[in-house]
Amino acid sequence: MKIITIIGARPQFIKAAVVSRAMRLRSNEITELIVHTGQHFDSNMSDIFFEELDIPKPDFHLGVGGGSHGQNTGRMLEKIEEVLLQEKPDYVLVYGDTDSTLAGTLAAKLHIPVAHVEAGLRSFNRKMPEEINRILTDHASDLLFTPTITAVKNLNNEGIDASKIKQVGDVMFDAAIFYGDKVEQNSSLLKDLGIESKKYALVTLHRAENVDNKERLSSIIKGLDAYSNQIILPLHPRTKKMLQNFEIALPQNIKIIDPVGYLDMILLEKHADIIATDSGGVQKEAYFHKVPCITMRDQTEWIELVEHGVNILTGADTNAIIDALRKVTTIDSALFDEPLYGTGVSGNDIVETLIRKK
Repeated sequence: MKIITIIGARPQFIKAAVVSRAMRLRSNEITELIVHTGQHFDSNMSDIFFEELDIPKPDFHLGVGGGSHGQNTGRMLEKIEEVLLQEKPDYVLVYGDTDSTLAGTLAAKLHIPVAHVEAGLRSFNRKMPEEINRILTDHASDLLFTPTITAVKNLNNEGIDASKIKQVGDVMFDAAIFYGDKVEQNSSLLKDLGIESKKYALVTLHRAENVDNKERLSSIIKGLDAYSNQIILPLHPRTKKMLQNFEIALPQNIKIIDPVGYLDMILLEKHADIIATDSGGVQKEAYFHKVPCITMRDQTEWIELVEHGVNILTGADTNAIIDALRKVTTIDSALFDEPLYGTGVSGNDIVETLIRKK
């Protein structure tokens, strides 16, 4: 059978690495063609992931990126449709909740079945473009691979046919296991940065609702200033631009570094004392590596982490962030032992299901 995989953003490269590796192990039964939309066009945010994670080079590179949600989605839709008409796959495989995800799903209206990896997530905030993308994708998909029981319940509550839903666990957990040991052997990043294990906080900050809003961005930075040790901030291009535009100065405890590849990011996560983020994927990676997390958003799609007591939701409020920086150090380490995201074989389960469904 032939699968066309649609990817375009950093988290999708990581997820695709897991499933693509499982497909290559079944190459006598399944062929994958990879379409890279170009949504992340910076080489540090895109090309390096293909090299590090041993993902096959894309068969199609569409070169779409840098526009608004509408511009990106429309251009991707047009170009993906051309590929699907040419290749006539048995399934279109999409990941997560980006413009690339929605465009790939809409392009498959040519009566090509869609399989959605990471289905069923809900933040219940319709102001987030990602929330609209994931809802539309789920309701248009033919196979929904869910990472958690919560995700299954969300789909059930929306009336989606239960026969389409397959609980497989989280492919990001597969990746954390597979690459976790590799980074310790091959990266000298901590030494190069002059930082010690468990003596720093790792911060990621890129979401539009935070960095495009001067009040929220300023409030977050003020909250982080309360952390007593050093903060490592891999600076996303969008955040860098807005800090300059708003003329927001960073406190001395924040050390800016360039965006890093996935393997270096794993190293920074594993050795951090705490993680503060507005990313969806980093919240889970913190849990995988048993590091307490602060999520600087008003809602999260990974609600089980908050309910389980390993993630503190603060929004952009300065005082809430300061309070969370104190509380997060008291989180019981035993809470990280529960397998909330499966057992690390999600990629194999997805491929096996696709083959059976042919």
